[in-house]
Amino acid sequence: PREEVAYVTCTYRSTCTDQPDFLATVDLNPRSPHYGQVIHRLPMPNLKDELHCAGWGPACGCFESGAAAKRTKLVLPCLISSRIYVVDVGSQCRAPRICKTIEPVDVFWKCNKGYLSVAHPLPNGDILIANNGDPAGNGKGGFVVLDGETFELKGNWENECEVPPTGYDFWYQPRHNVLVSSAGVVPKVAGRGFNPDDLKKGVFGRRLNVWNLSCRSLSQCFDLGEDSLPLSVRFLHNPDAAEGYVGCALSGVVFRFYKSCEANNWAVEEVIRIPPKDVSGWIMPKMPAFIADLIISPDDRFLFVSNWLHGDIRQYELGRNCKPRLVGQVFVGGSILRGGPVTVCRDEELKCQPEPLVVKCKRVYGGPSQLQLSLDGKRLYVTNSFYSTWDRQFYPSLVKEGSVMLQLDVDTDKGGLAVNKNFLVDFGKEPHGPCLAHEIRFPGGDAKS
Repeated sequence: PREEVAYVTCTYRSTCTDQPDFLATVDLNPRSPHYGQVIHRLPMPNLKDELHCAGWGPACGCFESGAAAKRTKLVLPCLISSRIYVVDVGSQCRAPRICKTIEPVDVFWKCNKGYLSVAHPLPNGDILIANNGDPAGNGKGGFVVLDGETFELKGNWENECEVPPTGYDFWYQPRHNVLVSSAGVVPKVAGRGFNPDDLKKGVFGRRLNVWNLSCRSLSQCFDLGEDSLPLSVRFLHNPDAAEGYVGCALSGVVFRFYKSCEANNWAVEEVIRIPPKDVSGWIMPKMPAFIADLIISPDDRFLFVSNWLHGDIRQYELGRNCKPRLVGQVFVGGSILRGGPVTVCRDEELKCQPEPLVVKCKRVYGGPSQLQLSLDGKRLYVTNSFYSTWDRQFYPSLVKEGSVMLQLDVDTDKGGLAVNKNFLVDFGKEPHGPCLAHEIRFPGGDAKS
């Protein structure tokens, strides 16, 4: 069925507005009089949590647990406070409520982890949450686990083994007994903002980690290059597929990881490289392609990439030769727009700088960050907040004017992207002032489930 509501994580951190973060419910039914509007706001009970990514509780993917297919609980890990909220969206899907809160002190003492990022349900029904660091903000990878029925904090997931130096995102394929996780940044350094001087100091992660899912131990690690910063990890949706993709934020490279001919061994290969642009008026003479998110269509035919700094969203066709082919591209903001403070001196791809985007009389600031795709693959939704501290640094107008949620029409036949000029969720008009919107989830299922 077509998506009718979306849940969007929103934060006021770094906006100078002293209000708690909230979960917005957005009406996506085009026949509704409230289409494209926020119809409910669930405020968190604390300040400056930085709601980041949202994951489902036990759902249809938990084949070992016998859990019902309907998604009724949304797990909200907090990137800054290290708090975890569990939200009931099953009782009233248009007016969710908080049903459990796990305080940071419990995460710190029981797991020695902090700075939580991404949550997914495990095959047995438990909830796995990746972390970025330790309680002091030093880099530390790994995972914490919630019980799938009680949502009590069970402890660390990984067995007694050396945890990665940083962490951020993960995905798994149970039929191949594998979990793949990405790196991230050292939280206490990232919290000071992006500094080019940090590029040679090992602040930004560079590893892709392959885990034995049943043994909960590291089996392989791949170095993806200096300051590559691999973030988003996606397996193909086909449960038999031993193949996936990881996007590197600072190098602008997408790697394909796959099971090699050797028994239980994995390999990686570079399949996409978005070139940097020579610029003036920016903090560095070269502006890298900053891959903030990846998403794969449910039929495994298309890969979508959000390029947060340059401002474009790209659609690649995943061919049989394992080399993605660019079939669609559209700019929805970014740092290289015509008339802005940044001038492009040399560009391997564009002949001129793109025009600013205006939708329903609102100028769109910031760059494309988080993506979500409808189950039929025809509607791609996008928000433009990546991380509040870096939003404020790179896109001060975004913090001032507030985020938006856009919808792109996808050509699922030949490929192609076009902005739907009749759809705009304006988070700059929130009752407490402009806020920053990040993750998007659909209760009926989405391309990240």
